[in-house]
Order: sequence, then C-alpha cells, then structure tokens
Amino acid sequence: MDVTTLTQLPLPSHFDPQRVGEVWPVPYQERTAGAIAWTQQHAISAAATDHPRVCLLAIDVQNTFCIPGYELFVGGRSGRGAVDDTLRLCEFVYRNLGQLTEIVATMDTHTATQIFHAVFWVDAAGEHPPTMTMISVDDVETGRWRANPAIALQLGQPDAEALQAYALHYVRQLSQAEKYLLTIWPYHSMLGGIGHALVPAFEEACFFHGMARQTQTRIELKGSNPLTENYSVLKPEVMDAPGKGAIAHKNQSLINTLLTFDAVVVAGQAKSHCVAWTIADLLHEIQAVDPALAQKVYLLEDCSSPVVVPGVVDFTAAADEAYQGFAAAGMHRFQSTEPMDQWLKC
Repeated sequence: MDVTTLTQLPLPSHFDPQRVGEVWPVPYQERTAGAIAWTQQHAISAAATDHPRVCLLAIDVQNTFCIPGYELFVGGRSGRGAVDDTLRLCEFVYRNLGQLTEIVATMDTHTATQIFHAVFWVDAAGEHPPTMTMISVDDVETGRWRANPAIALQLGQPDAEALQAYALHYVRQLSQAEKYLLTIWPYHSMLGGIGHALVPAFEEACFFHGMARQTQTRIELKGSNPLTENYSVLKPEVMDAPGKGAIAHKNQSLINTLLTFDAVVVAGQAKSHCVAWTIADLLHEIQAVDPALAQKVYLLEDCSSPVVVPGVVDFTAAADEAYQGFAAAGMHRFQSTEPMDQWLKC
C-alpha cells in the first residue's frame, strides 16, 4: 500500500473531549450503530484486508493512571499529563481508524498482597512502609524492611524465613539487572475495582474501532503475580526464585503477535515505567531476531507521561533518556497529530 494514499478521518460526533478525564458507562449499542454508519460513510474496509498491518499497543490506559483523583494518576510535570495524553490518543484512534489494524490494550492487574504494596513489608515495629518508599538491597540485608511473616502461607511460602529469603533474592535480582529500586506504590489497578477499568473515552474509541473495522481489541492482563513487579507487558521484572526455578515467564504469545505487524505504535502510561520497560523488552526481542526490525516501532511521544510526584520523585529525565536510546536503536518518535503518511515507513 502506498502510504501517501492514507487520509485522516474527522472525529465522530459522539466523541466529547471534555469527558476524557471522567468515568462513565460506554453506550455499546449506540456506538455499534454509529460505527456501521461511519464505515459506510467513509468507505472503511475490514481490518483483515489491511496492508500494511498496523498495531496500536496502548499501555495501561486505565482509570488508575489516567483519571485525576484515582490511585496513581500520572500527572507528569504539567499535572494533567495522562488526561491530555488520553485525549490525544483517542483522537489518534478516530482519525486513523481506517489504518489501525488492531488495538492491543494492556491492563495492570493487581491484588492487595503483592511485593510492591505496603502490606508485603514491615519494619522492626511491625509498621508498613509509606507509599513511594524505595527499598534497596541494603534495606533488606540490614533488616530495615522485612517481608511480612503474616502473609507467607498466603503467598505459597512454607514459612516466614522462606519469604524473607525470597525478598532478599528479589531486591538483589533488581540490583544486578540495574533496574529501578523496588518501589512501594499506592494500592492501584485493583482487580474488580473501578480503577482497574480502561478509561471510558479510550474504551469507547477501541469499541468503535472494533465495530467499524470488524475486529476485536486484544486485552492483555499483566501484574497479578504477587512475587514480582510487572512493568512490562512482555516480561516480569524477576522470573526466578532462589534455587527453585521459574516463578513467571515471558509473554511469548504477545511478542510473537507484535512481530507479525508491519508497524507497531506505542502509547500509554507511564512513560517512565510500564511504557519504557515494555519498549525495552520489545527491542530486546527484536534485536535477537533482526535489529533492523526496530524501524517498525513508532513511539507516540505526546501520548505518554512520566511518573512525577512533586517533591518526592521525578522520572522525567529517566523517561527521556530511555526514549533517546530507543531512537538510537532505530525506533521512530513522532507526534499523534502528524498524518500517517508523514511517518509510516512500511
């Protein structure tokens, strides 16, 4: 397909940019009828006929991260980061509806008793660490923070000593791999909770796309293993227990799927964590096959924001450094407002 023939579509009348930062029910039946009419009005073909085949990989566009007031809203330095990002992402989906073959939406999925939540850890007085505490190898080796003995059996460990041994192994593995320190995050993306759901405006865009292109949004859950962080949808942070083999595995199915597309567009939250680590893992898999394939990856620069907690942490520089590395490896950085024929190189 000659990319110069690609055209952007107008925004459908149902899309309300003022509601992107709100939670509301998607009217599926209405959107189905609208999508059918939209398909006829704009001569949009089924996704199965696409060439080139383009995938939008949308990382964790969930209420938890994208709606102000929810558990882990990604405000970036502007304070509105994820709201503005989601607005632009929805517009990108609608304007390029006829060229996006498939949308893969990842969903951070947690329960309370996980290694990055406060209940997993206690100090000598039995107190849990405050939110945004970063736990180092030294913190665990010196006993500043210990695995909570009360949850050992619940996590499948034979006793408190075994859980503590695993906790020490875990932070050492992070250190050896030069990953972020273990961060104690607010309870977030809780399975069954409102925060876990996709942002309604984005879910609506995905549903409308699916009905118009006669395809299905692929939902990928990640992060439910209590013994490891899982920033990347492709691989958890730690996959092995001390001397006991694997506790988790790569998402080989999704890796294989992504590599079949002619182009993979990446957006979502947070740029410094789940987005950056997913891209890094995708790049690793690409380089193991053919480094030139990195050129099929496109990073939507204005649809992701880094984690910034004013006065506590600011991961903006880390995110920017990661993206510079991805570009150096051959990936493309672009803005969602740029027409596809200006950036799609396949």
